[in-house]
Amino acid sequence: MSSIRILIADDHAIVRSGLRQILSDSPDLIVTGEAENGVEAMHKLRDGSFDLVLMDVSMPDRNGIDTLKLVRKEFPKLPVLVLSMHPEEQYAIRALKAGASGYLTKQSAPEQLVNAIRQVANGKKYVSPSLAMELANLITDDTGRPPHEKLSDREYQTLVMIASGKTLTQIGEELSLSVKTVSVYRARLLEKMHLKNNAELTHYALKQGLVD
Repeated sequence: MSSIRILIADDHAIVRSGLRQILSDSPDLIVTGEAENGVEAMHKLRDGSFDLVLMDVSMPDRNGIDTLKLVRKEFPKLPVLVLSMHPEEQYAIRALKAGASGYLTKQSAPEQLVNAIRQVANGKKYVSPSLAMELANLITDDTGRPPHEKLSDREYQTLVMIASGKTLTQIGEELSLSVKTVSVYRARLLEKMHLKNNAELTHYALKQGLVD
């Protein structure tokens, strides 16, 4: 069995260590690099040789979706498996649209992770049965999509963060954007979703299960 060289990109050292431990039980899965943010992940990819990237969707400086798009641009054939603490309904479809080969939540069982890595490394896509059903529904009923699915990635991130109680300043710091730019995203998403203020926005996000 040929080995699969893996780059783990996650801003939590304890998560990276746990993933290393899980993967060490499979002789064919070798962690040959680690990165704690998107910028470091891109440096490692340019300098090293990897068969797969295991990437968190929430990282400082450049989030996983942005990094994912960059990986797709520079390394179009390199599979990326997104591993996130966010439930599937929050980010999975966006990650797949941005070029991810698969999406797993951090609550997944270790054997599910190992299977997903092997599947994705072999050029296939990996989605859970529940996500597969959601994707099928999207294809068959594109007109009835909820308003938040029509937002851009940045607008969607702003929506989730505001609904989580973060201020525009905090959002700006987390996404490396100016407060003015975040305000523009907020105004756009309110307009697109026909909402008046943060209270309505938060109510919508809670109702749709976009925030815990």
